[in-house]
Amino acid sequence: MKHDVSITIDGKTVALPVLEATAGLDVIDVRGLISEGLFTFDPGFLSTASCESKITYIDGDAGVLTYRGYPIEALASGAEHLEVCYLLLHGELPTQAELAQFKSDINERMPIDAQFAKIFDGFTATAHPMSMLCAGVGGLAALFHEGLDIYNADHRMESAMQLIAKVPTLAAMSYRKSIGREFVDPDPSLGYAENFLNMCFGESGKPSSVSPTLASALDRIFILHADHEQNASTSTVRLAGSTECNPYAAIAAGIAALWGPSHGGANEAVLDMLNEIGDVAVVNDYVAKAKDKDDPFKLMGFGHRVYKNFDPRALVMQESCHAVLAEQGVEDEPLLKIATTLEKMAREEPYFIERKLYPNIDFYSGITLKAMGIPTPMYTALFALGRTPGWISHWSEMLSVPFKIGRPRQLYTGPTQRDFVPISDR
Repeated sequence: MKHDVSITIDGKTVALPVLEATAGLDVIDVRGLISEGLFTFDPGFLSTASCESKITYIDGDAGVLTYRGYPIEALASGAEHLEVCYLLLHGELPTQAELAQFKSDINERMPIDAQFAKIFDGFTATAHPMSMLCAGVGGLAALFHEGLDIYNADHRMESAMQLIAKVPTLAAMSYRKSIGREFVDPDPSLGYAENFLNMCFGESGKPSSVSPTLASALDRIFILHADHEQNASTSTVRLAGSTECNPYAAIAAGIAALWGPSHGGANEAVLDMLNEIGDVAVVNDYVAKAKDKDDPFKLMGFGHRVYKNFDPRALVMQESCHAVLAEQGVEDEPLLKIATTLEKMAREEPYFIERKLYPNIDFYSGITLKAMGIPTPMYTALFALGRTPGWISHWSEMLSVPFKIGRPRQLYTGPTQRDFVPISDR
């Protein structure tokens, strides 16, 4: 505890402790207000710290993102995704032996039982991959429920590994269902991202033909999306988990929250924007529309709600994006030509620079996935795949210490007590 602040209510002064953060803003502990018959009003919880965490730190003004204290730039450039998963779960980077064992443990858990795979029979080919992924992950609770003790650290770690292993398989199965093709089994000889791409685009029994450039770019996308502090979906996982529900149900709730266009659907919105523009020859016309306050058109994938100067993830992703574009070629792809034109404008024109409308992670991941041949409806499912280790780490962290079931308050502004009138008299 650093010091106290005070608030005066009806002539009575109440002391409120200030809790000190290791980095970032300190917080005022308002828990004592309820005993005075008051609580705070904070729509969207924008000024409320709902938990204490040691996992991820963001400084939006400075463009800083760290996992367990490690800068995202260093992790994305020097580590692989499963290495980052281990870090998020265990709090420390693995040794070579620990990483090798972790990879083996994940590969062992990637297959989906043929009987369980029948869950996809209930979906049509036009079903959104997120609906299938949400159902598949929620359905895992039926397989891993008996004997599961969420207060046992070993049980929580087993749940974490099952999810990190099976979400790629379920996501790939969602894609294969959408194109009417048979599922491809995971291959334990492949890396995490390559395995996912092979399950999407390969054939069972045949060697992988996935490009190392594409596998590397996707692995980096997973790292960059692995966690992002107390965002809507992570907060949803914590809130659902606070009821002591099955962890697979809590993660399914996070997937549902991520599905929204204001959260995980942002990179889909980038492609929708590029499709609306349609031709590189009219980019300037659409930029003019974006500048017009009376025009509803918006440029998607520029600027960020949290990062005020630049998105550190975007700076890392830019390199992979350009590598993928170079390998795949953009000469015959109108949407990618529009994207590269917009990127150049955002880095050179005063309108973008003055308003800090820099290309963000959604812009680069959207056009990278497009260049890789991944269909737009799969983008949010890939986001969920990458975010899974962050979700499960927060769930486990919450359960490792005393916690309370989430119960937000409200400011009631509805009718006061009214007399009931029987239906015959209305």
